[in-house]
Amino acid sequence: MALTGLEIYKQLPKKNCGECGTPTCLAFAMNLAAGKASLDSCPYVSDAAREALDAAAAPPIAKVILGAGSAAVAMGDETELFRHDKRFYHETAIAIQISDNLSNEELQAKVEAINGLEFDRVGQHYTIQAIAISHDADDPAAFQAAVAAVAAATKLNLILMADDPEVMKGALAEVTGRKPLIYAATTINYEAMTALAKENNCPLAVYGNGLEELAGLVDKIIALGHKQLVLDPGARETSRAIADFTQIRRLAIKKRFRSFGYPIIALTTATDPLSEVLQAVNYVTKYASLVVLRTAAKEHLLPLLSWRQNLYTDPQVPIRVEEKLNEIGTPNEDSPVYVTTNFSLTYYSVEGEIEGTKIPSYLLSVDTDGLSVLTAYADGKFEAEKIAALMKKVGLDDKVKRHRIVIPGAVAVLKGKLEELTGWEVVVGPREASGIVPFARTNLAS
Repeated sequence: MALTGLEIYKQLPKKNCGECGTPTCLAFAMNLAAGKASLDSCPYVSDAAREALDAAAAPPIAKVILGAGSAAVAMGDETELFRHDKRFYHETAIAIQISDNLSNEELQAKVEAINGLEFDRVGQHYTIQAIAISHDADDPAAFQAAVAAVAAATKLNLILMADDPEVMKGALAEVTGRKPLIYAATTINYEAMTALAKENNCPLAVYGNGLEELAGLVDKIIALGHKQLVLDPGARETSRAIADFTQIRRLAIKKRFRSFGYPIIALTTATDPLSEVLQAVNYVTKYASLVVLRTAAKEHLLPLLSWRQNLYTDPQVPIRVEEKLNEIGTPNEDSPVYVTTNFSLTYYSVEGEIEGTKIPSYLLSVDTDGLSVLTAYADGKFEAEKIAALMKKVGLDDKVKRHRIVIPGAVAVLKGKLEELTGWEVVVGPREASGIVPFARTNLAS
């Protein structure tokens, strides 16, 4: 059972030194009890106290690593029930499922398609993290062959899905170094599956038919000495699955119920690809650390990956681009110069419209802490002095012959001061990015 803040406080050194990042030992103890601090932050805790406080120091949801090397992804290690309370840290891993019933040509084609699932959007690079190979064929050897073929054709992490421990053992021999997720331990096979997971140092999915069975099975596996676990409560109907996932997360974080303090895996069941993606969006939103889908179409997955990115962005830190002089097309000394903020959505909206003018241009992105034009101006972060300083820093005077810069119409008030500071001609552009194309054709074409 988790310790209370006062129980933890009794075992701390009570120096109130502040070296842990909190002003007092009592405040640190309260954070530790809530899973919002690490015992390692205290440099003076005794070995005896550390041993006693291990349970309280552990995060409410354990960190579990899928894969090995640079491709490995961390799942779990979360401390919040609601994103706005702080933030979520480890993005939901997305996996695409492949059946060992496929012919070798079909399997290779699907792996190639999955390898190509990479996207660049608003300065962010989106990818999936894993391929799940399911044992559906009648021949046990087909699973081992499929696993070997997939492993040879991709660097993505692997999930091995088979109920028979002997079939799993043969497939694991092909990919032990890749640290695949073993799916899954059940009430029937958990001893053999746990032995395989321990022997190969792999994470193990635990499948229970409902929350009660799942909790009991987790306790049995932990008693066997393996704690790299991923939970599957068994529900496949979306609303039931979300209810179970929410209960698991709530009990782990609010009640510190250790049997549920592990990442969650969700398997989609919808047959229509769009319905499947919608199902996956719900699972990403409600606490799944790993979602396994069957669709591998880019047009289906991009919305899911975009949603995942938004959900796991720190709500207190806007997405931003680098402060610098950006080249759009191949600008030269006769090219126009625009200026905007480094708020990602603003920047890419402006960049896209400038591309639409077909005029090679420079675009100066000013660091406004990721705020949009009007917000940054109101906060004193998008002002003539800051723009002038950046123009000098990037050497704009030497890059173009005609010293003319276009500012957003919403901050036309900056025109006079910027001209005074730089000696440049300052042109007031449109208020909205959508007006850049007609503005450029009228004012900048020659």
